Amino acid sequence: MERTLDTIPVSQWGFFDETIPPLVIAGPCSAESELQVMMTAKGLHEFGIHVYRAGIWKPRTHPGSFEGVGSKGLKWLQKVKNEYGMKVCTEVANEKHVYECLKYGIDMVWIRCPARHRYSGAGEESCQSGSRPLDRGLGKT
Repeated sequence: MERTLDTIPVSQWGFFDETIPPLVIAGPCSAESELQVMMTAKGLHEFGIHVYRAGIWKPRTHPGSFEGVGSKGLKWLQKVKNEYGMKVCTEVANEKHVYECLKYGIDMVWIRCPARHRYSGAGEESCQSGSRPLDRGLGKT
């Protein structure tokens, strides 16, 4: 039996307005230093990017490997917001992360769900401190 792929051009989907430029969100996968964050933000701002993203908490498979700079990196994102007028965002994995983001005026977050299951160390610290992971587990909605 022959299979064919029936594709429809994006312009015909009916919900994209080609007169509006796309929203671009850019930044480093992992915020590693204030200098890196600020230099990246400067370059992106000069290029016309209005939304800056950076990973603050990074899950890893091996204990002791770099797991992100943590909450101190939120101060760097706050500085990006203040100096360049950019919206800033990062990934969160638990309630503590969300509260920290609110405290520093982070504009947007995205929720890490399956990562806690893929990486053995991810989420352990937050679970030990009493906050719950934001996801409900694999296959549960």
